[in-house]
Amino acid sequence: MRITVFGASGGIGGEIVRQGLAAGHGVTAVVRDPARLKAAGERLEVVTADLTDAEELRGAVAGRDAVLSGLGARGREDARAGIATRLTVPVLRAMEAEGVRRLLVVSAAPLAPVAEREPLADRAMMAVVSRVLKPVYEDLRVLEDELARSATDWTSVRPPRLLDKPLTGVYRTAVGRNPRSARQIGRADVAHAMLTMIDDPATVKQGVGVAY
Repeated sequence: MRITVFGASGGIGGEIVRQGLAAGHGVTAVVRDPARLKAAGERLEVVTADLTDAEELRGAVAGRDAVLSGLGARGREDARAGIATRLTVPVLRAMEAEGVRRLLVVSAAPLAPVAEREPLADRAMMAVVSRVLKPVYEDLRVLEDELARSATDWTSVRPPRLLDKPLTGVYRTAVGRNPRSARQIGRADVAHAMLTMIDDPATVKQGVGVAY
């Protein structure tokens, strides 16, 4: 499989690149600063690009089986500027221009409906997080609206609090909602879930919660 990864020098994006290469995929990593990319391999192609220019991105997505994005805000100031949406919309336009359909992006758990029989403590925690990081989630809601209007076969992967820990491959997923008591997950496992979902038709045009 040939995949393109945006946000390839970030936590989740970097894991997608490394795990994709380990699985034998041809991986195109799109970055603004190649020095920040911590991956190597004979099946790796590195593309340096201005992520705001859809025309410039067309060559990076043309002919690929899937595009995976770890793009997102690094803080509330980025979110207030709508950075997740601003950087992902050009990817959408490039994919549409090249007829590339499959797209998986990282969103966040607070955008999903509350899980059935969610404990009161978890509901309260999610409400607090949603208020504290409101600009981040507002940006991601706009992004998900853009996905829904696009011609792509998108999946929005919605993790809760992210951890830096080794890949376990053991986590829960829920299509259209969050798993019950979704509190945390490692970035490596989010990347694993995204790669696994590429060929899963049940996740197409859906938000998918993922958590330990």
